[in-house]
Amino acid sequence: MSSAFLMNPAKIPHAMMQRQFMLVNRAIHPIKTPSFHFLKKPRQYGISSSFCSSSSSSSSSSSAAISISKVGFVGWYLGMIKSWPILTKSVTSSLIYIAADLSSQTIVRESSEPFDFIRTSRMAGYGMVILGPSLHFWFNFVSKLFPRRDLFSTLKKMVMGQTLYGPAMTVTFFSLNARLQGETGSEIAARLKRDLLPTMLSGIMYWPICDFITFRFIPVHLQPLVSNSFSYLWTVYITYMASLEKAT
Repeated sequence: MSSAFLMNPAKIPHAMMQRQFMLVNRAIHPIKTPSFHFLKKPRQYGISSSFCSSSSSSSSSSSAAISISKVGFVGWYLGMIKSWPILTKSVTSSLIYIAADLSSQTIVRESSEPFDFIRTSRMAGYGMVILGPSLHFWFNFVSKLFPRRDLFSTLKKMVMGQTLYGPAMTVTFFSLNARLQGETGSEIAARLKRDLLPTMLSGIMYWPICDFITFRFIPVHLQPLVSNSFSYLWTVYITYMASLEKAT
């Protein structure tokens, strides 16, 4: 033991005694350092991947359903035009020709007469095989030839339509329809001589305004659809002309 503890307590200075007392007390009762539990890293709770995948798939499917409901028929049709342009335009032309021919028959037939569905099938085939594909290629050709949609380019497209495409398709329509009805070459020529000029004059009064709207304001991939929509009334008229008796 240290000699300081063997000395007379009266001779030990007060400060030294206090220091010795603190050392002894610390040795007997060590100071506990506080533990800071609030600094510990919080426990991580794992979420199963199956739950995450199921929740993400359900959210994606719900968002897809919402987008489909917002898009509707127009979005579906635009997607079909992009994926299957010729087929979509051909089916559209066929459906419009069916509706137009049935409307034309409804106007002129007696209430007791049945519908001529053979005639309607001829019109449907013409729209599907001839008109639909030709509209696709024609509008693409004209848009590449005159890519702009200004007034002057629109007028040039209209002139080409009235002088080239329109007459060619009218001759094709009358000739093919007459041939499918069993008419001979001379009878087809007589029909064209009788019906072609009045039909072309009627077209000049109807189609320029339709072509102006189509070429001026409509994107090229939608131009066949708009043209087919305009052609409904025209098809009612032209199917009536095609159903006339043979020319004598």
